[in-house]
Amino acid sequence: MEISLNSIPQTINGEVKLPASKSISNRVLILNALSDSDMPVENLSDCDDTNHMLEVLNSDDCHFNIGHAGTAMRFLTAFLSRIVGRWEITGSERMQQRPVGVLVDALNKLGAHIEYAGQNGYPPLRIYGSYLKGGAIEIPASVSSQYISAILMIAPYMADGLQLTLTGKIVSRTYIDMTIALQRVFGAEISVKGHCIHVKPGNYRPVHYRVESDWSGASYFYELLAMTESGQIILPGLLPESLQGDSHQTEVWKQLGVHTRFTSQGVVIERKNSDPTGLKYDFTEMPDLVQSFAVACCIRNIPFEFSGVETLRIKETDRISALITELKKLGYILTTGDGSQLIWNGERRQAQTHPRIMTYNDHRMAMAFAPAALKHPGLTIVDQEVVSKSFPTYWEQLSALGLEFT
Repeated sequence: MEISLNSIPQTINGEVKLPASKSISNRVLILNALSDSDMPVENLSDCDDTNHMLEVLNSDDCHFNIGHAGTAMRFLTAFLSRIVGRWEITGSERMQQRPVGVLVDALNKLGAHIEYAGQNGYPPLRIYGSYLKGGAIEIPASVSSQYISAILMIAPYMADGLQLTLTGKIVSRTYIDMTIALQRVFGAEISVKGHCIHVKPGNYRPVHYRVESDWSGASYFYELLAMTESGQIILPGLLPESLQGDSHQTEVWKQLGVHTRFTSQGVVIERKNSDPTGLKYDFTEMPDLVQSFAVACCIRNIPFEFSGVETLRIKETDRISALITELKKLGYILTTGDGSQLIWNGERRQAQTHPRIMTYNDHRMAMAFAPAALKHPGLTIVDQEVVSKSFPTYWEQLSALGLEFT
């Protein structure tokens, strides 16, 4: 199905109920399961990724299909490698095109037994869960932080623990830091020195845990305000001292005129005057926000140069190509520079009338492009249901802010 946005008010005021953090939810579910806790995790994210995790963790089956849930694929591959049994895990057609070779190779070196049921380096996987010896290993950190987080979370259950050295450029370091912080909450003994991480063998302890709201989901409402003339949005449940790296977006949105104020209930964001001539930023630590900033800058006619976008090629879709293709429909001509950048120098062409934005099975494409209807009334988002991957009530929240769509 698709949704057409008819109008967006020039002034936005209201309150948004954000989902719980998907990143924290998925990590805590793994740690909770490894601790053999009978305490439920409070305020879990009600999204596809987390629901797939729950289905597998609560299942008596040994064959799992996790759809488009990349986080679930990586975390569960590591988790199942130390659960005694024979397991098979697969996903959607796109999931079977997303590489897992770095993770599988590392786990096998640590004592796991994982085979490819199809093409080498890609799902589906056949996993023979058993004893993991652990030890010293090097992993390239330039591909995906989720590979590293997946291995770290099972590391206490390796006989010799884990001495992990990260090689190359480290992308999304804040997500690795989040994993380590949560492991420590559950009782893991971990030391970090530069690119080296040492996890001692041991067991997690059961912990009563409540998940905070999602800073990634907040970005679409910052984006919305950045495009309007004035307004204020209340975002309950966001913490100033957050485990989420995406919480650092506040300073970048400030450059686009959206200011953040923390209260005891959460965050209040407000649109103020700003007229930036351009935006240059390294998104290595916040890659999931590139779509929101790219669309906002184009609509505001603010040229930009974004670096640190390499990992966007292996997300739910190739997000670089998707952004270039779909923003061209709105009249904006983007380039990739040396391949590790996303650049708009202000080049324009005639926009399509009533453009139809393809989402490529990517929730963030749908949510980032919806606010563009402010300048392109009648804009249509194809496959509106894709938002269920991380933010099932996204359209309802937009409606509550006064956006009209059919």
